[in-house]
Amino acid sequence: MSAPSSLADSLAATVDWLWRVDPMSDAAVTARARLLLLDCLGCALAALAKPELARLAAALRARDVGALALPGVGGGLTTANAAALLAMAICWDEACEGLPRAHGRPGIHAAAPVLALALARPTTLGVLLGALVAGYEIGGRLGAAYRIRPGMHVDGTWGTFGAVAAAARLDGLSAATTLDALASAACQLPFSLYLPITEGHLTRNTYLGHAAALALLVTGAAAAGITAPAAAPALQRRLALGLEPDVALTPPGTWLLLEGYLKAFAGTRHVHYGAACALAWREALGTPLPAIRALRLEVYQEAQTYCANRAPRTAIQAQFSLSYGLARALLAGSLEPDAYTAAALADPALQALEAVVEIVVDPSMTARAARLTVVSDAGTWQGRSQDSPADPERPLSPAAVEAKFLRYATPALGPRAQGLADLVLRAAPETRFALG
Repeated sequence: MSAPSSLADSLAATVDWLWRVDPMSDAAVTARARLLLLDCLGCALAALAKPELARLAAALRARDVGALALPGVGGGLTTANAAALLAMAICWDEACEGLPRAHGRPGIHAAAPVLALALARPTTLGVLLGALVAGYEIGGRLGAAYRIRPGMHVDGTWGTFGAVAAAARLDGLSAATTLDALASAACQLPFSLYLPITEGHLTRNTYLGHAAALALLVTGAAAAGITAPAAAPALQRRLALGLEPDVALTPPGTWLLLEGYLKAFAGTRHVHYGAACALAWREALGTPLPAIRALRLEVYQEAQTYCANRAPRTAIQAQFSLSYGLARALLAGSLEPDAYTAAALADPALQALEAVVEIVVDPSMTARAARLTVVSDAGTWQGRSQDSPADPERPLSPAAVEAKFLRYATPALGPRAQGLADLVLRAAPETRFALG
């Protein structure tokens, strides 16, 4: 049988495949899904105590009281509000996952609603992981097909489809009802702007929260018999993005989850290559480190396009700043969520070092990479990072993912963090999921 050639047919074939197979029957998919879930949890737990999220949680519960609780923000949350908060928290420090062919993060979109649903009612780990994989596969495929316009931000756009598919799978909706929910989402898919990042506004993080809440709405509507036209995804793609309405998605049988990456550093992935060079310089020079006199970072054009922020004033500007990520890694020997606290942003030594970074675009760099020249009291050092720790070609080891989770989650959970890691990574699929 030939592969489907239209978006509607491809989407239907993919949903049919995912609803017929058990992702947990594939050992590689199961192992990667466990790591993805753990990493999303770690990113969320590191961020939920941030004051902005705590204040938002208080405002949400003041309007609509529910029964769920999340570490850092407390109880009284509805399922939809918990899903929105989890989505925002996972992306808050830019330490989360991604899929290169989609140019975005299908895992965050899928994880947030299913985690909220799993906390709202008894759910086994296997069911949760299966829903996460289904959402990732749908979101990743549509991400590859929905290439956003310049000036847009990827979050909250096509990732909404992944959130819908994941929630539908966890809710036990049929393939046909899931397609209705996906079409319903296409009828109202957000058009997200990149502008807030450039100007340092945190509203970008609400894009993922909106996607999670919308997923719960449209899956509930589809389950209630509220239908939508199957042609909506293709038409939305043409009207919103100016793309040809018909496109064939990656065919069933290919697990996009196995192509994704988990980040070693907090910050957008374009920043990672300079940070990797910085750590190589520290390792080469040893301690005490010499005083730095000049810094030249050569990068590919896309890195400069998205991460040209200088002298960042806010966390989100710093997460998208080549110069800040480099300076922080040079001074601290790491690039973790604590790089984006108010104290770190106001550090005079960090500000001074960031100011001397020279960024140069090298037209010959056709792949992601960075070349760093450091002039210090010890002389001139040059290094290159052709790939970053956690690139798809060099994924983080399970031990590294678990160590990252424990660094991120222990401040929120204390000793319970190890228990949660054991549950996600090593418990039997029939074990009930809980945060501890």
